[in-house]
Amino acid sequence: MPINIYNNDNAEKVALLSDDCWELPTQIDVLEAWLKENELKIPSGNYVIDIGFDIRKDASGGGGVLTTQSMAIMVKLGIELYLSEYPE
Repeated sequence: MPINIYNNDNAEKVALLSDDCWELPTQIDVLEAWLKENELKIPSGNYVIDIGFDIRKDASGGGGVLTTQSMAIMVKLGIELYLSEYPE
């Protein structure tokens, strides 16, 4: 499920991204590209982006960064971000 985007009012699926990737930094990059591409295509509403991720075994700090540009798009469209951690 890694990135599931849906309408929170009726559970209608908007998009499913990075289905085969569970690393948060990569998922954030994919999400940001999707937000920029779809900013003008999606009406403002009540949406959820649920990112399912797994902790990287070799992680030693750092990670994904959600930019202010992407956060602004999310606010404009009425999107909440859920981070769902899953063990291996």
